[in-house]
Amino acid sequence: MVATYRKLPNNNSHPSTSPAIKPHSPDQNQLSHSTPTTTMVKAIIVHQHGGPEALKYEDVELGEPKEGQIRLKHKAIGLNFLDVYMRKGLYNTSPPLPYTPGLEGSGVVTAVGPGVTTCKVGDLVAYGTLPVGAYAEERLLPADRAVPVPSGVDAVQAASVIFKGLTAQVLIRSSFKVERGHTILVHAAAGGVGSLLCQWTNAIGATVIGTVSTKEKAVQAKEDGCHHVILYKDENFVDRVMEITSGKGGSFEVLKKRGYMVQFGMASGEPDPIPSSTLSGKALFYTFSAMGVYTEERHELLAAAEDLFTNVANGVLKIRVNHKYPLSQAAQAHTDLEARKTTGSVVLIPDGE
Repeated sequence: MVATYRKLPNNNSHPSTSPAIKPHSPDQNQLSHSTPTTTMVKAIIVHQHGGPEALKYEDVELGEPKEGQIRLKHKAIGLNFLDVYMRKGLYNTSPPLPYTPGLEGSGVVTAVGPGVTTCKVGDLVAYGTLPVGAYAEERLLPADRAVPVPSGVDAVQAASVIFKGLTAQVLIRSSFKVERGHTILVHAAAGGVGSLLCQWTNAIGATVIGTVSTKEKAVQAKEDGCHHVILYKDENFVDRVMEITSGKGGSFEVLKKRGYMVQFGMASGEPDPIPSSTLSGKALFYTFSAMGVYTEERHELLAAAEDLFTNVANGVLKIRVNHKYPLSQAAQAHTDLEARKTTGSVVLIPDGE
């Protein structure tokens, strides 16, 4: 059995991030008048770490793309918990202040810098990667991190699924290769990644067990292909998994011998340290599914994105964009996400779109 991990309640090398935009100031405004290649756009800026109120909607300067860069006008911007970690300053990839959050989005290429051959002006592309900067009307982006969006996938779908979908793809294809007959335990089964994992692994032929916090989320998890749904606030999920698997297991207590624990996020905080004795008793494997590591090379990124978008286009993966917020209301979107009021994918739409 393999389990994807997000910490449940007790009751049961920072990459360099070249800023694509910078906050507007009177001096910069004078510069923009004398430099016709800069444009003023709206963006979210984080000046200091903190709660959702740290997300400020401001005017910023956007320059022309440099060597290897493209300029992108966003159609939609994806939101995920990694944005929250960074806003709080809790994650090891939190960029220097001030910065514009966001790791995933889709949009139309409006300009290309010298040496760019992977896309052209007018192309619809998507990305889900560092450097941050997605919470903006327009941004600059390394061209080799953008992937083409096929005709069977629209811009909102692409933005909502690219980061979470690549995470799911890495989880089931690389971190652990899920095959027919495997039993999978997915925590947060109604979340953005969890929803995709349930659908994808069900289609592969695995038996899918999912944990959720509410009855409403249980309904969605069932619709997404979860064979067994556990309400972890009402049930002891360890006991239920052992019951479902006839004592064979799929947390560490329910993993079978030589089972895999694959962590894909820290929505509930940093997990407790794991003693080696916990792993050695049943020869367990524990790993973190770092999507960026598995898609570091462009050919890896393109292959993973093609796999993802193909499964979206052919209906294996149904993308639930259950929540849309104007970019200017990013703070409210973060508030709702942290309060677990959202299900499926959440996107920000530039106010002018």
